[in-house]
Amino acid sequence: MRTYMAKQGEIPQKWHLMDAEGQVLGRLATRVAAVLRGKHRPQFTPHTDTGDFVVVVNADKVRLTGKKLEEKVYYRHSNWPGGLKSMTAKQLLAQHPDRVITYAIQGMLPKNPLGRRLLSKLKVYPGAQHPHAAQRPEPLAV
Repeated sequence: MRTYMAKQGEIPQKWHLMDAEGQVLGRLATRVAAVLRGKHRPQFTPHTDTGDFVVVVNADKVRLTGKKLEEKVYYRHSNWPGGLKSMTAKQLLAQHPDRVITYAIQGMLPKNPLGRRLLSKLKVYPGAQHPHAAQRPEPLAV
């Protein structure tokens, strides 16, 4: 018996909608990362894109537990001397609420070209409105 390996484009990709309102950031991110990767399917193949598209709405209402709002720090660097910038989770949630969820999910995906392609299938919006109604996304529960 040979092991089944899914090929690119062989598995149809669906669209899922997840509401982040009141959800804990880490639990939401693990569920979304598994769906993006395709681990919810029996045909999961580690080196192939077998996942689905995910639309996350209400990113500004996501919940962080403990003291993470004040103590969790996000860093970025401009590659120039003295170009290290830092921002707490509270500041990032106020300015760019979609990036908090994107960074959490990005850390759970592979760090290679496949992971970058999977991240492009993630759509995060701060409010309840999204432009993907034509794809008829199905609700995704945590």
